[in-house]
Amino acid sequence: MEPEDLDFLYQMENDPSLWSISNFTVPYSKAVLQAYIDSSMNDMFADRQLRLIICELSQDRPIGIIDITDFEPMHARAEIGISLLREERGKGYAAEALALLSDYVFTFLHFKQLNAHILVDNEDSLHLLHHAGFVDCGVLKEWWRIGDKYYDVVLLQKVRPQ
Repeated sequence: MEPEDLDFLYQMENDPSLWSISNFTVPYSKAVLQAYIDSSMNDMFADRQLRLIICELSQDRPIGIIDITDFEPMHARAEIGISLLREERGKGYAAEALALLSDYVFTFLHFKQLNAHILVDNEDSLHLLHHAGFVDCGVLKEWWRIGDKYYDVVLLQKVRPQ
């Protein structure tokens, strides 16, 4: 992330339609997000996470975010998350970002595995991850609460190719 990503981050983090897939439950102020950007070392080993902005290069504009969270160095694994602006979905950007991220963590950082938690009815995300080589490991019953209801999530995993 760069300081100029503040407005885009503010837009994405405060979109209530994304809260159910991100575990966020409240809007963030620009001051809080600026402090987050300022305090981030942009070093996964220091921050235990990495947030990258997905950009559409021909117009040099941000269109999404891809994250590595819950990084466990000892076990060489982490969870991934990805979100795009609604109008940019279905154009292949998420698949390309996920392929680049996977290559980076498996080849350069020598991760053993990535995982993701996806709502069982989020067909687009499940399709994206399956296409990227993630496999279902199980269903976690009533894992996420959204409002006053609990929802099942699919646990997916991608293990580094040998």
